[in-house]
Amino acid sequence: MTKSLAGKTALVTGASRGIGAAAAKVLAREGAHVVLIARTVGGLEAVDDEIKKEGGKATLMPLDLFKLNDLDALGPTLHQHFPKLDILVGNAAMLGTLAPIGHVKPDEFQRVMDLNVTANYRLIRTLDPLLKAAPAGRAVFVTSGVASEARAYWGEYAVSKAALEALAKTYAAECANTNVRVNILDPGRVRTAMRAQAYPGEDPQTRPHPDDIAHHFLKLVSDDCAMNGEIYAVPSVK
Repeated sequence: MTKSLAGKTALVTGASRGIGAAAAKVLAREGAHVVLIARTVGGLEAVDDEIKKEGGKATLMPLDLFKLNDLDALGPTLHQHFPKLDILVGNAAMLGTLAPIGHVKPDEFQRVMDLNVTANYRLIRTLDPLLKAAPAGRAVFVTSGVASEARAYWGEYAVSKAALEALAKTYAAECANTNVRVNILDPGRVRTAMRAQAYPGEDPQTRPHPDDIAHHFLKLVSDDCAMNGEIYAVPSVK
């Protein structure tokens, strides 16, 4: 039986654990060759092992997204091996400090913005030609419900995710007359290391595992996805 993403190339950031790893595995399971990006080599190797056990294919690319200038070389480097990029999943993010806005240190605020927003801008900038070279390029950026909530002490994370949504929607508008579709996925409350950091007293077993929600990415990366510039909220998993 032909897999829905056979012959496609996908790139996933933050692919060494959590939602990124789960998204990479489900894309590979459907036949995509997945380029795994993260700083943690050991984590990437573990995800690669899981993908290969299921007969999938992956390329490991250890990369520090905080080194923003280095991202400019990503598109040309990929083009040496792949003529196109069918799928981009911008997932890598950090929580930052949960504190009153006035107490957040400028360098901490900037670090969150660099990873959660600016790195994704640099990814768009370097990968746009490859996405447009694909018959049906698809980009999905991962957001959070706090982007639209005024929640005390979550300022730097909320601001970064709101900015990411604006970035993705702008890119979507610019791609409206192309073969590229750009959307945003809100995974909801998922059992990740970031959530454990934010809610240390919460029982993680009360939240779905990333593997339980990863299949929702398939809706947004499929050839027949007509959505563009929209936020897709994953239904709550009981």
